[in-house]
Amino acid sequence: MTTVFGNPGSTELPMLKDFPEDFRYVLGLQEAVVVGMADGFALASGTTALVNLHTGPGTGNAMGAILNARANRTPMVVTAGQQVRAMLTMEALLSNPQATLLPQPAVKWAYEPPRPADVAPALARAAQIAETPPHGPVFVSLPMDDMDAELTAAEDRGAQVAAARRVTHAAVPAPAVLAELAGRIAAARSAVLVVGDDVDASGAWDAVVDLADRTGLPVWAAPVSARVSFPYDHPQFRGELVPAIGPLSGQLAGHDLVVVIGAPVFRYYPYIPGAYLPEGTELLLLTRDAEEAARAPVGDAVVADLALTVRGLAEHFPAGSQVREPHEQVRFPEETEGVLTPLAALSAVAQGAPENTLWVNESPSNVPRFHEAARISSPRSYLFSAGGGLGFGAAAAVGAQLGAPDRPVIAVIGDGSVHYAVQALWTAAHYRLPVTFVVLSNARYAILQWFARLEHAEGAPGLDIPGLDITAIAAGYGLRTHRVQGSGELTKLVRDSAAQQDGPVLIDVPVTTELPSL
Repeated sequence: MTTVFGNPGSTELPMLKDFPEDFRYVLGLQEAVVVGMADGFALASGTTALVNLHTGPGTGNAMGAILNARANRTPMVVTAGQQVRAMLTMEALLSNPQATLLPQPAVKWAYEPPRPADVAPALARAAQIAETPPHGPVFVSLPMDDMDAELTAAEDRGAQVAAARRVTHAAVPAPAVLAELAGRIAAARSAVLVVGDDVDASGAWDAVVDLADRTGLPVWAAPVSARVSFPYDHPQFRGELVPAIGPLSGQLAGHDLVVVIGAPVFRYYPYIPGAYLPEGTELLLLTRDAEEAARAPVGDAVVADLALTVRGLAEHFPAGSQVREPHEQVRFPEETEGVLTPLAALSAVAQGAPENTLWVNESPSNVPRFHEAARISSPRSYLFSAGGGLGFGAAAAVGAQLGAPDRPVIAVIGDGSVHYAVQALWTAAHYRLPVTFVVLSNARYAILQWFARLEHAEGAPGLDIPGLDITAIAAGYGLRTHRVQGSGELTKLVRDSAAQQDGPVLIDVPVTTELPSL
């Protein structure tokens, strides 16, 4: 880990002094943005991110983003400075009195080393825990005077040994278990596959596609997917399941076996009661997360490495592809009173995007239209927040460009969402990162208006956000900006922005409001 995402304070300066030349420090102007950038960096690069926050206040500012990182299963080591040990008991200014409690339960592990000699082994252990499936953020509090403590030769050797350790996680089910799973799939009258985020994150994409081709089974994406884990242009792909108990069960009607791979069973919201599964339907869950297996309300589960498990399972079926005809796509009018519809705008963006685009999405009300337009069909090409909290998109796009500098990054963000992490625009401009930010502007929190309708809460205040001028704000941060209304101009701007390497571009696109449906 040689990239540090941070917003420094006085308690962090001892750690950052004499900063090594082979490290890179990426400055964010607010701590939630710092963690969001690290989140996107880790997900795009497939590595573990390193974060440095400012004691208790900085950690508190970052908590929403840390919760998102937990939901995204992002391997991340979050460090924060702490007051000198001599003044901790009296809780001097900038002391974090219960440093390990503050970030919980958003982190897998929280620790403050009892001695200066324990700092390096603690950081090594933190990295190992962050990288243990299910991946996630961990937290280490670092007293500022520990940075100047001298270690003995023995303590230094011990720290080097701890840092050099490598732990490999590659559990695979016994052959008899794989044979039993394959037998249940083969014996089913109408089985179906449901794939989730961990398929893409764990490198199981090709194995899952092979299993689908060999079995000919239809494939659904798990509800509220934060990554694309199956080709959207595959003839067997059926779309994304809805995140509500009763309606989701209705979508699975007619299937007697549901095989869930790399997803919780299931992400539900809003609450619409009903049976978890159609009557007579069984469920199998393949997951790397033992807690996910334990909390599933229905079904049997196997906890193991996904790629190895699915690859072994596929070998029980003959090679070859048994495809079905793709569903016909429904099209909508492009413009309403001279303003682009979300589908028209997103189609224009997709037409201008290169094939190897890494997409970041934080336009919650337009997710179905985004997938209809983009039709993502390659692994590690889509990032969305699994946590439900806003502020991920703009920051994650900046981190993703740093983590995958050879790919064009296009972020599609709602005009409400972008302001949760608007300071990320400065970082993009300061480091001249060629991110394309496309802001879909409808002057409201449309996703909340949808929830208000579902929850019979019409008339709730604070759902309209008029008067925003994101182009003026972005220009103030140093970005080139455009406001467009035509689809042809939008496609050209996206194409030109994705092809250049001279810094970020923000494109503001007024759109109509289309609320999603279950």
